[in-house]
Amino acid sequence: MSRSRPARITRRTALAGGGSLIVSFALRPLPGVAAPGTPGAPPVAAQEELPGSLRNAPLLDSWLRIDAQGGVTVFTGKAELGQGIKTALMQIAAEELAIAPARIALVTADTSRTPNEGYTSGSHSMQDSGTAILHAAAQAREILLGIAAQRLGIPADRLQALDGAAVAPDGRRIGYGELVSEQTLHVRAQAQSRLSDPSRHRVIGADVPRVDIPAKLAGGAAYVQDLRLPGMVHARVVRPPSYGARLRRVQIEQVRALPGVMHIVHDGDYLAVIARREYQAVMAMNALARAAQWEEHPGLPDQARLFAELATWPSELVSVAGHHTETAEPARTLEAEYRRAYQIHGSIGPSCAVALFDDGALTVWTHSQGVYPLRSALAQLLQLPEERVHCIQVPGSGCYGHNGADDAAADAALIARAVPGRPVRVQWMRADEHAWEPFGPAMLARVRGTLDGAGNIVSWEYDVWSNTHATRPGGAGNLMPAWHLATPRAQPPPKPLPLPEGGGDRNALPLYRIPALRVDYHFIPTMPLRVSALRSLGAYLNVFAIESFMDELARAAKADAVQLRLRHLDDPRAAAIITTAAEHFGWARYRRRHGCGRGFAFARYKNLAAYTAVAVEVQVDGESGAIRVLRAVAAVDCGEVVSPDGVRNQIEGGILQALSWTLYESVTFDRTRITSRDWSSYPILRFSAVPQEVEVHVLDRPGQPFLGTGEAAQGPAAAAVANALADAVGVRVREIPLTRSMMRTRKGVPEGRERT
Repeated sequence: MSRSRPARITRRTALAGGGSLIVSFALRPLPGVAAPGTPGAPPVAAQEELPGSLRNAPLLDSWLRIDAQGGVTVFTGKAELGQGIKTALMQIAAEELAIAPARIALVTADTSRTPNEGYTSGSHSMQDSGTAILHAAAQAREILLGIAAQRLGIPADRLQALDGAAVAPDGRRIGYGELVSEQTLHVRAQAQSRLSDPSRHRVIGADVPRVDIPAKLAGGAAYVQDLRLPGMVHARVVRPPSYGARLRRVQIEQVRALPGVMHIVHDGDYLAVIARREYQAVMAMNALARAAQWEEHPGLPDQARLFAELATWPSELVSVAGHHTETAEPARTLEAEYRRAYQIHGSIGPSCAVALFDDGALTVWTHSQGVYPLRSALAQLLQLPEERVHCIQVPGSGCYGHNGADDAAADAALIARAVPGRPVRVQWMRADEHAWEPFGPAMLARVRGTLDGAGNIVSWEYDVWSNTHATRPGGAGNLMPAWHLATPRAQPPPKPLPLPEGGGDRNALPLYRIPALRVDYHFIPTMPLRVSALRSLGAYLNVFAIESFMDELARAAKADAVQLRLRHLDDPRAAAIITTAAEHFGWARYRRRHGCGRGFAFARYKNLAAYTAVAVEVQVDGESGAIRVLRAVAAVDCGEVVSPDGVRNQIEGGILQALSWTLYESVTFDRTRITSRDWSSYPILRFSAVPQEVEVHVLDRPGQPFLGTGEAAQGPAAAAVANALADAVGVRVREIPLTRSMMRTRKGVPEGRERT
């Protein structure tokens, strides 16, 4: 069963856009399932694996607690990044506990309160945390009904959970708060749960107002950048001007005398100033920067030859896939090369953190996506026991990947030691963010494909080159400030991320049915520029390359691009998504206008998460080469939909972010320094360039597992734009960003480059 939920967004509508009681009780086994330790129960080691993140945090009260008034607190180790996860997780718990979402308090990513769920990344929040909360809440509900049944003297299966109470057929009811006064949820979860009937869902699948939006719209305290604590002071860091620069001398006495300056931190090449007020800290930072003399060395590659050099750098071969089946005689072979420049996260609010060092313990408020790994790294950096470090996640104004959040937390921790007992707020400057955050790696893909006489794809060879996509904190060496101390911490050697999710090879394997196929990943350990995770990792370039090449093959075969994809797919859910997007776009009815073209692309994120198809219409100005995306239509299947509006938000946002990456964004550098240090040198999508219309159709699959959605649209959106450009002007541009200068000078390659 599927339900399509369409939504339209225009530029106009986009702008409208106490104490607790820990309760305890014994776990009543579910029907047909023996409780651990009871006669007939299998040994614990032989039991079924627990669902989602229950595997790592199996106690029910790790996930939810109920107070004497019936209020419910739900805990998640995942962070709210603007993806709406707080709202969706509250909906899940509310549905299974049969209470209103407003009665739920949700605690996110806090090392003293929530389960350790590692990083909020890879579109795993619903799959991991959502699944854990779904089953924990369902099992808690059954326990409560079992206790109520004993008190009321009737079978549990005659009771109904309703509005926070167990209700009998005769109208008698006992509230959850009354039921928990003598018992506890401090019991191990079971592998099987009696989940609520999807056909009766009232909260799951409903559009519930996002709980994180009001403060953002009203200018309230929504972000860590807004956090103000009593007695808080401000700090700024003077960064080296380039990678590897060494501080030769600095005059700090005059800076110490500036108004409001409390302390200057000088440790090797690390320089920071603490002041009573923020503006005083900025002025002192500028003075300290003028007083510092650095020694620099050219160590960056020649940007003009980046892609020619990238494929020659030493690499490790990772075989992704390979198989061969005899087919019809090949008729035509095409090959192409696709490129992606270094790109930044482009967070609108530069990274920020607040730290308090008091009585030998450290507390850090951070917009890190992994508070537990960060805690380990900070403990190592400051040589503290982990139990003396407390990390609390507070949303940041912009993220989706490994930006400067963890480094800002390290700055705050290092600086807070200088003024014990005073909270220290560290705010990065724009140039810090652009020059020092980890970038999304430059990548290169080469693909070769062969068609038979009937226009079917019979062979596919794919090679992709990339640095690592994972240098998140695990140890102190992954924190950039640690590199600049008198006793520096070296960054650990980079490693490729393992499949099936992968890093540079994420989505390198096409989902299409191809008889002869080879996919290889050339992992490059050398990192001339600092890189790490940027939303969707290698899937962005790989989907761009695969789906662009699918269009090139379709043109060579004189086949419709949508039909060629459908002809090579065995997955009915993939076919349904493609068909839905094409129909709502009006693909078969499209009438080409002068300077306009249509493009289509599809992918299943990581080949195991959400399915997404995107169709776009673009317009190209023949004189200036300016590219304008007029409209975009998308379809998504992410399993059972908890928050339809949240899913639409993610796909809409992913499309807009992909348009920014694909048309505008590229890090620039000379042989010594990063030169794209502001919004003028690193342009992004502006409101004036947002498509006139973005339409998203959500195919709901009630009862199906949650599939990650947050990174599903980026690759298909990029490829759809490139395909539409080729349709509009007859020129194939294979390098991201697809800038107007490329269109103006026709640096793209004509369609249908053929090799024999």
